[in-house]
Amino acid sequence: MPITKVLIVDTTLREGEQTPGVNFTVEEKLEIARALDSIGVHMIEAGDPNVSEDVHQAVKLIASENLSAEVIAHCKANVEDVNRALSCDVDRVAIFLGVTDAKLRSMKLTEDEAVERAVKAIEHAKSHGVKVRFTAEDGTRARYDFLVRICRAAVEAGADRISLPDTVGIMTPWKIREFFERIRRDVKNVEFDCHCHNDLGMAVANALAALEGGATGVHVTVNGIGERAGITSLETIAVALKALYDIEVVKLEKLPWISALVERFSGVVVPPHAPVVGENAFSHKGGVHIAAVLYDPSTYEVIPPELVGRKREIVVSKYAGKHAVKAKLESLGVQLDDEQVEKIVQLIKSRSDVRTFRDADLIELAEKVTGMRLVPEVPSMIEAIILVKCEPNVYTTSIARRIASMKEVAEVHEISGEYDIQVKVLAPSVSDLNDCLEKIRGIKGVSGTHTHLILKSLRPIRQGP
Repeated sequence: MPITKVLIVDTTLREGEQTPGVNFTVEEKLEIARALDSIGVHMIEAGDPNVSEDVHQAVKLIASENLSAEVIAHCKANVEDVNRALSCDVDRVAIFLGVTDAKLRSMKLTEDEAVERAVKAIEHAKSHGVKVRFTAEDGTRARYDFLVRICRAAVEAGADRISLPDTVGIMTPWKIREFFERIRRDVKNVEFDCHCHNDLGMAVANALAALEGGATGVHVTVNGIGERAGITSLETIAVALKALYDIEVVKLEKLPWISALVERFSGVVVPPHAPVVGENAFSHKGGVHIAAVLYDPSTYEVIPPELVGRKREIVVSKYAGKHAVKAKLESLGVQLDDEQVEKIVQLIKSRSDVRTFRDADLIELAEKVTGMRLVPEVPSMIEAIILVKCEPNVYTTSIARRIASMKEVAEVHEISGEYDIQVKVLAPSVSDLNDCLEKIRGIKGVSGTHTHLILKSLRPIRQGP
């Protein structure tokens, strides 16, 4: 069936914090919640207030923010946990209970007792005037007749949404679409959410298929973080919905920003090849690819990078042809004739040991071919080199990635020696430079910094080819 309604249920603050090594502070959770609200997420699952006092505090503070998004507290199916969730003054309580035979055995519950527990918790929450979602945990692996029974009981008790998680990511797109089509026929008067795990790499595909099967809510996290291999990523499914179904669910141009925010707070580095927000998502390296993209970007791009606030990147390496080299040089303000460009291409192909030619490398080659002399460059902004020392037990790349997401930062290099990272900063004022320095010092795992102001930049003078 066609997808007609999609609600984004973001659970970065609950499922996302279950990622190994991730522990958001209360202040970070507030900032993430505000960011999610600002891009248009429909529902924010703020956490389970029964986990700890800081989670309880965070859920309560987020609920008091008067966000446009609906704020949800997650909890187990018992009255005590529901009361803790209710104390946060949230818009909705999401009550979960495992529904597989194995889960029922582990909880020492019969099917009748499980239904009774779910109904009692839902009725108690509804009696306090809040909306209720019932989550049939591991629903895709439950016995179908019992799943239908407990879902019907949940609806009769007052649940207006039911979440059916693919808890270990074992579904395939065609199976999960059929699953949601079937459950919608058998359980009436309720809307369904899908919560797809990525253990086999199919979370986004399964979520789209579940929506085609009639689910109206899709659970996501920023950058796809979560238990084990995570769940459906917000940025990927948001762009897929736009590209494949022409449905826009959030402000797409803000996706790289919120991805960088969560990357910084979580310490989980976004892989370069990640869709939409990865460093390489809009990079082109192959000569044939580049020539085609320069003529018509849609040849090798499913969406224009500007749609999500990104820019196209032409990567120059031994695979590059003259179209790529000429376009890259022109973007750097260097105009050469075809013969000169061809000479540079031959020089590039003779250096198969170089993985990628940076902008500075290309300018050097242009100087070598043309004999250009470049005048000294005096910075129009305050430029500085900041050397950063990291604690020995931290992953240096995660800190480098956090620093790279700061707006004042122009370059970041991991280096050897006494310091671990070298950062080039471009700031409009000393005050902005100091603010950037304090942000770097505030990153968990940074043990020290050393700053040098750049007084003047000089390019080497080339005498000829």
